Parts: sequence; C-alpha cells; structure tokens
Amino acid sequence: MSVFESLNNSSENGVEKGKKYVDATYKYYKLKAFYALTLSFSTILKLLIIGGLIAVGLLFASIALAITLGNSLENVALGYLSVAGIYILFGIIFFLLRKSIDKQIISKMANKFSK
Repeated sequence: MSVFESLNNSSENGVEKGKKYVDATYKYYKLKAFYALTLSFSTILKLLIIGGLIAVGLLFASIALAITLGNSLENVALGYLSVAGIYILFGIIFFLLRKSIDKQIISKMANKFSK
C-alpha cells in the first residue's frame, strides 16, 4: 500500500504545485494588463494635454501669421488664404506619409508593451 500512498501524495503535490503556478500566472498577467492599461491611459492623457496646448498656440500663431501676410499683401483675406494653403499642404504631406507614420507608432508601442 505504500506505493499507492506515495503515488497519491505525488499526484496531490503535482496538483497543488499546478494550482500555485496557475494562480501566479494569473496574477502576473493581471498585473501586466494593469500596467499596459495605465501606460496607455497616461500616454493618451499626456497627448491630449500637450496637443491641446500646442493647438491653442498654433491657432494664435496662425492668426498672427495670416494678419501679417495680409498686411504685406495689402489684403487680409489673401493672408488667411495663404495660411489655409499652408495647412492644406501639410495635410497632403501627412496623408502621403501616413503608412510610414503608422509603422513608427506601432513599432514604438510594441516595444513599450513587450517590456
């Protein structure tokens, strides 16, 4: 009977260690998911704050540039149209480079999440 008792103890030990492993793995992945979620949230929040401040500054700079160009062209409307043309040109450039930008963003995010 000692062989059966030894086998029973070994199987109980294996089940117990398996449960501990599954529990530790679950806790690890829960922590990793929390880390990824907080990293994403903080990145998005920083982008919104910084992007908002830059957008307001860019708005005022655009208005000042449009007025300055309008004064030098002696037509304020042409100044605003010139600034609009500059933004359209930037938009076209970003549209043409969108796949390259996507690849860079995905590469950087993959490096952060794989740590």
